[in-house]
Amino acid sequence: MPLTQQELESKLWGAADILRGQIDAADYKNYIFAALFLKRLSDRFDEEVEAAVAFGLSREAALTDADEHEFFVPESARWPALVGASMNLGEALNVAAEEIESANTPRLDGVLTSVNWNDETRLGSPANRERIIRRLLNHFSELDLRDANLQQPDGGTGNVLGDAYEYLIHQFADDAGKKGGEFYTPRSVVRLIVELLAPQEGMRICDPTAGSGGMLIYTAQYVEEHKGNARNLVLEGQERNRGTLAIGKLNLLLHGLRSARLEEGDVIADPRLQDEAGRLLAYDRVIANPPFSLKNWGHDFAPNDPHHRFDRYDAIPPRTRGDLGFLLHMLAVTNAEGMVGVVMPHGVLFRGGAEGKIRRGLLESDVFEAVIGLAPNLFYGSTIPVAICVLNKAKPSHRREKVLIADANQDGYFRQGKAQNFLDREHIEEIVKAYRSFEDVERFAHVAGLGEIEANDFNLNVSRYVDTSEPIEVPSVEEALAELREAERQRNTAAARMDELLEGIGYGR
Repeated sequence: MPLTQQELESKLWGAADILRGQIDAADYKNYIFAALFLKRLSDRFDEEVEAAVAFGLSREAALTDADEHEFFVPESARWPALVGASMNLGEALNVAAEEIESANTPRLDGVLTSVNWNDETRLGSPANRERIIRRLLNHFSELDLRDANLQQPDGGTGNVLGDAYEYLIHQFADDAGKKGGEFYTPRSVVRLIVELLAPQEGMRICDPTAGSGGMLIYTAQYVEEHKGNARNLVLEGQERNRGTLAIGKLNLLLHGLRSARLEEGDVIADPRLQDEAGRLLAYDRVIANPPFSLKNWGHDFAPNDPHHRFDRYDAIPPRTRGDLGFLLHMLAVTNAEGMVGVVMPHGVLFRGGAEGKIRRGLLESDVFEAVIGLAPNLFYGSTIPVAICVLNKAKPSHRREKVLIADANQDGYFRQGKAQNFLDREHIEEIVKAYRSFEDVERFAHVAGLGEIEANDFNLNVSRYVDTSEPIEVPSVEEALAELREAERQRNTAAARMDELLEGIGYGR
């Protein structure tokens, strides 16, 4: 029987148990992801060899001809060779990673070599490293990750392995606590943003702070769900943390998105997605969850930016808060018909100074389309409430000089948990419905005209536009007088009773 996703998830989490307590929770995800991918590559390589031999090719040719394989795995890097190593397992895995990347450059560059299996600061002494690695190898040896063993009823394989990998990323974010937010955005928030942007087949999509690649992956899934072909999407992104970049590349590969492109580097100081002439590439949809209020985001670099991303509004974002720096980059790589969907802390909606000037410029240029305030504690490592900002360079005529402002930080638009809050399917549907209709919804959404926003000094604080307080029932004059007369009657009755009691004990008038 094919391996089910639940069985695979259980097995993968069992690998985490091997490392739990041995090294920091924020680090061990990298080792498990690398071991998983090594096993997957080796199993798939063996499966391709069997298929080629069955087709009539000699076994020798099937084992050595790279053209017969999606990813070529050198003999010393195949799983039997790694498991069979008697000592220096860390070195054997490091060499295997280098050989596989070299044989499959540039597609696998940095995917496996980002992990150092001989790192004493993480895996401890040589004896401890040998013991941990041996247990991991033995554990993964129990998994058969060939396509035939991952087959789904519809014939696909990407979702079983890819979704199990997503599960593991989610579990690691939960286990890692605060650091989990550096590489994982809750999938409900990703789904919300993607559904607001409604990407279509043929579009170019970019996530400039890609993390583990979840936004690009769900974009492809959304297109497939709406009868489009995800292969006709351009999916690109950038991530500056090399370990997280490797996770993202693996995630895309395991979801079958082999043409997706992730570049390494700081997207502010060194944007890598450029054309042959050195110009920034442009996209139909830009989607991101950049780090909140990042210090040292690139303020000193911004005034001399060769791409002129930060000089349009006569202000540069503050040195210690990079939120609008990322947003300005996103707008710079959005084409004339494109849209941006981004997670932002609420401060960008109302702070003054340089941020106030930039916000005013964005509003006067009429690219702001919607601001949706979400509940607090939805993200790993951050309890603050955030907002989804939707910007559109080609707003339809009936939305021009207007901004939909919605408050989803209230009952009915999120589910409260003990340690974390959640967006469920019905909450996402309600928010997207309000965005699509672009009309006032009592106690939830308000369509604010530019004049109204200007009167509020270009402040977009959600509470200024959406009153979520319970309505107070004001009685009619007749009802109020009736209540007053009844209160007076009760007062008179009580006074008479008190006089009666006082008289009975000798204090009468």
